[in-house]
Amino acid sequence: MRIARFSIDGNVAFGAVEGDKPDELVLDIIKGIPFAEHELSGTKVPLSKVRLLPPVLPNKVVAFGRNYAEHARELGNEVPDAPFAFFKPSTSVIGSGDAIQYPSFSADLHHEAELAVVIGRMCREVPRERVQDVIFGYTCANDVTARDVQKREKQWARAKGFDTSCPLGPWVETGLDLATASDLTVQLTVNGEQRQLGRTSEMIHSIEDLIVNITEAMTLLPGDVVLTGTPAGVGPLTVGDEVAVTIKGIGTLTNKVVKRG
Repeated sequence: MRIARFSIDGNVAFGAVEGDKPDELVLDIIKGIPFAEHELSGTKVPLSKVRLLPPVLPNKVVAFGRNYAEHARELGNEVPDAPFAFFKPSTSVIGSGDAIQYPSFSADLHHEAELAVVIGRMCREVPRERVQDVIFGYTCANDVTARDVQKREKQWARAKGFDTSCPLGPWVETGLDLATASDLTVQLTVNGEQRQLGRTSEMIHSIEDLIVNITEAMTLLPGDVVLTGTPAGVGPLTVGDEVAVTIKGIGTLTNKVVKRG
């Protein structure tokens, strides 16, 4: 099931996305919230009539860096022996169709296409064999990075945590198992030109590795998001660019870069 979060007529709701053709998609409004008991209402609205919001509002976004060998090498970094985590704040999250605001303190903004794992239940110290049980679903992400700031500052808080630096969407796909999610095509285009193309099977540390690693240290809550790293091909974005992350079996996340007002 594809579950979207949206607004219509000033109201916010979750809905199940139905249909196959992009111009014929409809939302069956969900009674309740997806992380608890819920059911489909049978009330349907065309996707074209709503504004898509970030599919979840995470308490925290845990991101893992340098999890694809070619990406680590393209930036001149060593491949880490263990998962390398950092955080993006909840205020960095935007949805598909929202604008990425080019930060005033950077002159080198980069795109990073990623598979995002959405957590479905409160969990801590998750054993490898139980990882599937705590995953709600998967969505597309763009770990937008102020590359010059990342290189200049030892901490990545500003470089990767500024407002609008974490586009998520367009919805959460709940029908993928771990085996499928571990071998998906991840593609990114800028103004229709392909910049990144990889597969989640190229990850150095698997989805299971990442969930086990972070829950050794902290509790994850329903709606929290884990970013799994980006394949090679990262590069600059400029004001006016339209950047799209497509993950086969999930969908396409599209955002435009604007000047920060």
